[in-house]
Amino acid sequence: MDVRNPPFRPPAPVPRTVPPSYLEIMRTVMRNPLELWGEPSYTRRWIHTRFLNERSLIVNDPGLVRHVMVENAANYRMGVIRQLILRPILRDGLLTAEGETWRRSRKAMAPVFTPRHARGFARQMLEKSETFAARYAAAGPEGGVVEISHDMTELTFDILAATLFSGQVAGREEALAGDVDRLLSTMGRIDPLDLLKAPSWLPRLRRLRGRGVLDKFRGIVRQTMDQRLTLMRERPEDVPEDFLTLLLRQEGPDGLTAEEIADNVITFIGAGHETTARALAWTLYCLANSPDDLARVEEEVRRVRADVPDPVDWLEAMPWTRAAFEEAMRLYPPAPSINRAAIADDSYVAPDGERVEIPKGTTILVMPWTLHRHRLLWKDPEAFVPARFLPENRGSIDRFQYLPFGVGPRVCIGATFALQEAVIALGVLLDRFRFECVAATKPWPVQKLTTQPGGGMPMRVVPRP
Repeated sequence: MDVRNPPFRPPAPVPRTVPPSYLEIMRTVMRNPLELWGEPSYTRRWIHTRFLNERSLIVNDPGLVRHVMVENAANYRMGVIRQLILRPILRDGLLTAEGETWRRSRKAMAPVFTPRHARGFARQMLEKSETFAARYAAAGPEGGVVEISHDMTELTFDILAATLFSGQVAGREEALAGDVDRLLSTMGRIDPLDLLKAPSWLPRLRRLRGRGVLDKFRGIVRQTMDQRLTLMRERPEDVPEDFLTLLLRQEGPDGLTAEEIADNVITFIGAGHETTARALAWTLYCLANSPDDLARVEEEVRRVRADVPDPVDWLEAMPWTRAAFEEAMRLYPPAPSINRAAIADDSYVAPDGERVEIPKGTTILVMPWTLHRHRLLWKDPEAFVPARFLPENRGSIDRFQYLPFGVGPRVCIGATFALQEAVIALGVLLDRFRFECVAATKPWPVQKLTTQPGGGMPMRVVPRP
């Protein structure tokens, strides 16, 4: 008889049943926007709202998502509030650039992130994961309690520095990883002036603490670029063919400016590892509370590590491991909100004939947080069920109801890189260690730049015999 445990339902805010007041909205958005959304956001296809006399449209219908993000994407620019938060950090990096600047940057970086090129990073991903795992092994046979969320940030930073920058980032990597964490936790916060759409030149008091870290971080990036330019000039035979070299070769009248290159280096160092790190931490937490799924993943990892030595093949050879990671990204999407604004009047007609009007200036909220938990789209949406992402089940998931990497022209350029990185890291860690919750393991999802575990995520790491 096959007796299985009930699926794990990880922590999440309970949908509101009473609309919040203006003051509650302001407080909640500044504290944790994930706690703002009400019952209709999880049951209706789209919702018209108004805040501070501004029209907004919350979109939870895959067809309308496709219309806004793909079919008529030219009519929708980046959301104002999002840009007010991110542009002070990333400026004209790929996440925040628009128009011709974005097109030039995307074209310049595309060759690095093709699936073929991403596969070439597999061996480095494995080596960095093994090196990181040795730190846990050094704790001895009894293991120890560590802050998993912080550790996964360090691991993904190590992988990114090795693969995209060939380990040639100025300064000590462990110190730089800490600077990145402080930068995103201070500069990436919503300020009341953002909600009021105040001009960017007005100082945001909630982000003043991050200005010094940002200046230091930009200085390190410029130093990294200068060191590589010196190497390219003096010893071209020693120059690695990596992301940094490719970007620097794009500088010129028809390519990128030096400042745009710096902005993109900051974007990938600052944000390129953060999203994967958070998703890895949530995956380990969910698996620790899902014994049946953990057993399947552990069996798969042991078998593949024994039979498939080349990590380039792991992404296809570990469907359960990949499914667990993708299900964690469904429940805790790395980017929980995607904001756009309508440039001109628009409308959409659903297959059932229902029509939605989108006036010029309307703010569009495509929220993976609610879309991934919507009751019209998912069976048992609050439960951790990796099996829904197995190859034989993926056909039932609409392309536009699951958006961990965004969608449309601005879909995450590093999606394949991140999936491969995650499966390799999980393959190494779960083969060598058991991750267990302790009394203090009570993470609460909080939206900052990513879906972060408020209160941290302490877990016991125990080496396997």
